[in-house]
Amino acid sequence: MNVFDSRGGIGRREFVAFGAGAFVVAGLPFVVRRRVTHPGVVRRTLPVMGTIAEFAVAHRDPQVAQLAIDDAMNELRWVERTMTRFTNTSDIGRANLAAANGPVAIDATTALVITEALRWSEATDGAFDPAVGGVVRAWDVMHRHEPPPARTYETLAGRGLHRAVEVSTYRQATILRYHDRDVNLDLGAIAKGYAVDRAVDALRARGITQAVVDVGGDLYALGHAPDGDAWRIGIQNPDDARALAGTIDVADAAVATSGTYVQFFKWRGVRYHHLMDPVIAAPRHTAVQSLTIRADSCMHADVAATALYGMGAAAAADVLSRLSPAASVVSML
Repeated sequence: MNVFDSRGGIGRREFVAFGAGAFVVAGLPFVVRRRVTHPGVVRRTLPVMGTIAEFAVAHRDPQVAQLAIDDAMNELRWVERTMTRFTNTSDIGRANLAAANGPVAIDATTALVITEALRWSEATDGAFDPAVGGVVRAWDVMHRHEPPPARTYETLAGRGLHRAVEVSTYRQATILRYHDRDVNLDLGAIAKGYAVDRAVDALRARGITQAVVDVGGDLYALGHAPDGDAWRIGIQNPDDARALAGTIDVADAAVATSGTYVQFFKWRGVRYHHLMDPVIAAPRHTAVQSLTIRADSCMHADVAATALYGMGAAAAADVLSRLSPAASVVSML
């Protein structure tokens, strides 16, 4: 289905359908365009990284657009194979099995993403910690119907496990070593954003200058919309999956949302969501339902949307000023 209606605008049906995949993980689902005169727009939706990747690529030659999307998808799949925690053959899977016993060789790009995640851990004083994959696994909110036994996670609370992760080199190889057997890396809050950045670079390499890439709520708007204005991005209302809380205009920038309203279970009237607090080794206590970040890269937007979740506006702005000065909080709902 073409993302534009027959008048060159976008109808309500297309508006909702473009963002269907983002309901799976995050909550930045919709791309809005004004009525435009536009070159051909190729749209494709594909599963990857446990969610849905959605592409809208504007180019006068549909074959060029399709080949560019192929290249972009290859980048997404490469990051998934390399950095997922769900297989024992990825860099992260192999490290989680063996890095507590000795160094594990990893790809330099995996090291880059881990190092960036650890930088955000230090800046938030451990409020964000990619090393608490054991906590994520214990709570497993997409499959549980009640909280796990306390013994499965309470020993992981407040440990600052990110400080036990070492990224270094040995004999010209990039290695990963864990100095605590309870370290279990999970790059779910940053690798998807990094993958989107690589996908956008693949589009650029094919000569694409106008596109939107949305992977489960981690979105990059490349260039401007075909009418020459910025792409207009709609932010989902956390209380109504078919409504918007607001819109923002984005060009050559990334936007990412984290929320408590997609991945969760309810037990005895309490919602237990997927955003873990390393201090208590349990879902973070917060009245905030949705946090949206705009940044120059999707990796920064992705990690910031998780690392700053539940943090006050002033504290969040301070962290952003130090780690990603071009980034900003778009909304906190």
